[in-house]
Amino acid sequence: MSLSNLYTSKFKSRNRDHFAAIVRIALADGKISNQEQAFINRTAINLEIDESEVASIIENIDNYPINPPVSKKVRLERLYDLARMVFADHIADEEEKKLIYRLVIGLGFDLNQANSIVEKSFEEILKGSDEDEFISAFSTL
Repeated sequence: MSLSNLYTSKFKSRNRDHFAAIVRIALADGKISNQEQAFINRTAINLEIDESEVASIIENIDNYPINPPVSKKVRLERLYDLARMVFADHIADEEEKKLIYRLVIGLGFDLNQANSIVEKSFEEILKGSDEDEFISAFSTL
């Protein structure tokens, strides 16, 4: 296997695992709403996940681990996507809130700061922050 294939494979694997975390939040309440499905579809395109893989991920969500990124910026980019999914259907139910808390820890954020990170991420999403504004809001982390 060439180095470029290995890199591509690892990159796709990270994208797939991140996508699975987004799907996991959508499924937290037991169903995927139309708004959540639209967000999933857009995210799949952005992360280069094909339709058959999307279906497989949805059906086998427990087979996809959380792979924490090394860099703070990438963790925040992933948190941005996850927080947006929580509010994709304009409802942040308790199951989604519990799950994003666990995902924040799984992404490698400090356990002692997890609650404040989740709350801050929700504030930024509700405020309408774009990704850059969202990341800047966490500059003191």
